[in-house]
Amino acid sequence: MVEHLPLELPDNPKLGNNIIHFARALRKAGLPIGPGRVIDAIRAVEAAGFSEKRDFYWTLHACFVNRPEHRTVYAQIFRLYWRDPRYLEHMMAMLLPAIRGVQEDRPAQAAEKRAAEALLDGAMRDTPEDGPEGPDEDAAIEIDASLTMSSEERLRSLDFEQMSTQEMAQAKRMLARLTLPVKPIPSRRGMASLRGRKIDWRRTLRASMRQGGEMHDIARLTPRPKWPNLVVLCDISGSMSQYSRMILHFLHAVSNTKGAGWAKVHAFTFGTELTNISRHLKQRDVDVALAAAGTEAQDWEGGTRIGQCLRAFNRDWSRRVMGQGAVVLLITDGLDRDDPDALAREMQRLHLSARRLIWLNPLLRWEGFAPRARGINAMLRHVDSFRAGHCVASLEELAEVISRADDVGEKARLMVGLDQAKPEMPWYQAKT
Repeated sequence: MVEHLPLELPDNPKLGNNIIHFARALRKAGLPIGPGRVIDAIRAVEAAGFSEKRDFYWTLHACFVNRPEHRTVYAQIFRLYWRDPRYLEHMMAMLLPAIRGVQEDRPAQAAEKRAAEALLDGAMRDTPEDGPEGPDEDAAIEIDASLTMSSEERLRSLDFEQMSTQEMAQAKRMLARLTLPVKPIPSRRGMASLRGRKIDWRRTLRASMRQGGEMHDIARLTPRPKWPNLVVLCDISGSMSQYSRMILHFLHAVSNTKGAGWAKVHAFTFGTELTNISRHLKQRDVDVALAAAGTEAQDWEGGTRIGQCLRAFNRDWSRRVMGQGAVVLLITDGLDRDDPDALAREMQRLHLSARRLIWLNPLLRWEGFAPRARGINAMLRHVDSFRAGHCVASLEELAEVISRADDVGEKARLMVGLDQAKPEMPWYQAKT
């Protein structure tokens, strides 16, 4: 038999209780933490000591975090729980934005709202609404909601990074109801039609031969419609992980929607390497599909090598999936450290292979966005449309304009700044 040794808490018993409460907050925020990890964390703190905050941070990090996507939530909950003496007031301001407080000092960071929601869940539920002598009227807070939007309308324009856990679940249900319809492409092949503009001479002559050579009716043709493929290239690097997860929920709904018009939907993820996840998105259960896609792609929340991944796609997959006038959705922030000239060449090759190349960039949520980064500058010149992709409303706008050949999004406005910033070439170089 295995003898279970008694658990020896550190000298300060309050520290052990705080670690347990801290683990509960992490579990409410989505981290898979059980009693065994809590015991390991207390023993690790006892062995490593907790004289310095940095050592204490990484000791608990080693016990509670085992996936890259959990680092941001852990960092925010740790800062709010252990480091910020006004964390409770700050979290109250996060959950009640109409109250003036700490929230006005700075905007919410990534995963901070989910961290605040996890820490305050038990405290807000256990707080009695009425005092011993009835409702406390002095403590009541009146919020004027006459000019506020409904919850669903506000959620449509809310950034994916700023959503709480409950808001993310509601946004995923909204994305599951969206469709991405596409108009057919007229092909060179024809089909019989009573009002076609083109005459079908073969069918007309065959019908006349059955009637002794007399031509009574003229058969007509109309172009046979063909449906294009949808090819999605989704960036899953560290700066794009939260946006990529929400957009993949949307793409799963598109892949399983009947009658949307797409011949096939091909999905690829890229960070440091290119991964084909098309077969996983065909599964009906969205959770099973995304879990399988996450297992297939080993570079979640890693680095970004856009140029090399586009080169791999153009070399290995372009001829297989780009037939029938495919529409390509490129989902990335464009922040790449590789050679911008090589990136521009691969973007140009991808643009020439696609019927339309649409770039969704979450950085467009900022009003002062400008293509100053070399990677964004190199990519912007080789896309047909440049649009935002940071909220539900931006994906709804994409569904409305994806079949419009004249839609360029924000490209025209940003290209004006690029052309003005570009130095003028000498006359002898412009002619060569």
